[in-house]
Amino acid sequence: MMCGKVFTGVSLEDIPKSNIFTSKLPPDPKFPTPESSAEAPRRALGPRMVKGAFYTYVRPEPCEQPPELLSISKAAFKTLGINPAEASRPEFVHLMAGNGGFEDKIYPWAQCYGGWQFGQWAGQLGDGRAISLFEVTNPETKERYELQLKGAGKTPYSRFADGRAVLRSSIREFIVSEYLHSIGIPTTRALSLTLLPGVEVARERMEPCAVVSRFAQSWIRIGTFDLPRARGEREMLRQLCDYVRDEVLKLPPHVAEVGKPNRYEVMYREVVKRNAKTVAYWQVYGFMNGVLNTDNTSILGLSLDFGPFGFMDNFDPRYTPNHDDHLLRYSYKNQPTIIWWNLVRFAESTAELFGALDVDDPVFIKSGVQSQPEGDLLVKRAEKIIEDVSESYKKTFLDEYIRLMTIRLGLKESQEKDMDELFTPLLELMEKLELDYHHFYRRLSKLPVRKIVSELSPEYTGLDVFLQEDGSHGGYTPPQARSQITTWLQTYAKRLENEGSEDDARIERMKAVNPAFVPRNWVLDEIIQRVEKKGERDVLNKVMEMVERPYDDWEDDEDGKRWVGDVPMSERQIQCSCSS
Repeated sequence: MMCGKVFTGVSLEDIPKSNIFTSKLPPDPKFPTPESSAEAPRRALGPRMVKGAFYTYVRPEPCEQPPELLSISKAAFKTLGINPAEASRPEFVHLMAGNGGFEDKIYPWAQCYGGWQFGQWAGQLGDGRAISLFEVTNPETKERYELQLKGAGKTPYSRFADGRAVLRSSIREFIVSEYLHSIGIPTTRALSLTLLPGVEVARERMEPCAVVSRFAQSWIRIGTFDLPRARGEREMLRQLCDYVRDEVLKLPPHVAEVGKPNRYEVMYREVVKRNAKTVAYWQVYGFMNGVLNTDNTSILGLSLDFGPFGFMDNFDPRYTPNHDDHLLRYSYKNQPTIIWWNLVRFAESTAELFGALDVDDPVFIKSGVQSQPEGDLLVKRAEKIIEDVSESYKKTFLDEYIRLMTIRLGLKESQEKDMDELFTPLLELMEKLELDYHHFYRRLSKLPVRKIVSELSPEYTGLDVFLQEDGSHGGYTPPQARSQITTWLQTYAKRLENEGSEDDARIERMKAVNPAFVPRNWVLDEIIQRVEKKGERDVLNKVMEMVERPYDDWEDDEDGKRWVGDVPMSERQIQCSCSS
């Protein structure tokens, strides 16, 4: 509330803007000021290698034809504190297409970072098609976000690419960003989706281009630390750590105490904790980011950079949405391990700092350790911290996983035996019978389990809600499948009885956390075809309604009813390419 009235947001002109990131970290030395970048021919900016910098000042490439605003996220406007009516202004559309405006003397920039991709060091990467416009602060919540355009043209980090994003991948990122937020998963966000008429690029074919305006508290990722570490830029690493500690994680002032973690260890542990919790969310809600490289792993534990992502259809731990991931490195079952692998790379970048006994010693700041014994002690201390944090990662992940599974199953509180007696048998059941991961929870949330427990048997056809009509059920007949479901439901019913959970209250709890709508790949493919090939626009507004209200049943809506129904057998577990 502001001044006794409901806060509806302010205009883009009036929203508080800043550039804390560019004011506190070193710029590209070849273009150290906005003026030097503005005066340079665009070809002079790159693509090229950039050293000694965390970003380059660079403007978006304007679209010659009038851009078309395809859709917005009302929830995102609210988060930023911007009035949704701003979307109807031509100035807003031009800004979100990369045509300038509302800079308020803040010059755009693209971040420089590196990364490990599929386990191999890839060197310098950076924002090859993402350009940050400015930071905005919500006047009511005081939360600060960095607003950027994805697909706005070449930057020094575009390498051999064109700096554009195709409509296909832009629709996918726009929808999934806001969906993950709606169901409570930490994620970067999307404000708008804008078509660039007349702009096409070659991918598997010639495709139309679009721009997603997206935002996050920070776009710094583990890859941001990887690059200065690989280049031996110690001073830059320390600058980055201090910035992340103070401006991104906003950790309280640190008081140095003998025998206590130093401020960089506190930072490291916080980054690990956030990522452990996020990957637990992914596992519980069946979401996979198909390219979990270090440059796609957020320092804040946000779901980040959506390429070949996917939600589980029938439960299969080996499923990966990335059709180039032949070794299943980023499959569902491997996500917790891969995130820890990435966090070990982060530890390697920051170990000199969190392993030091006195990080503020002037000699250490300038030159590092000065003797072999001192170096051995630092390494030993850092290794011990990493070993300890590894156990903390496992515990945080498991605790969060159990907490979320407990909630999804409508239980009042977790019990020590739940993992072995309830959760693991449920996943084994889903895998064996090829049951739909999301439908099982949602349909269980409507089933009066305790009321019907005496009726449960292979002949009880009420259990057919869990079976896909045209499915194979893993090779089992419907009665055989019902028999196995019955066994698990009887255990579940007993567990509900033991904690005194009545059906009505449990059903209400479950319906509030088990979405009916999930933007699966087959749904997204249909939306893309209808927008790109048929010129439909209302379908985007419809899906965004469903994104904002994923727990509704959508039985009275033609598209909605179909999209929350069974996945067509031919569309199960779709895989995508990295091209976008």
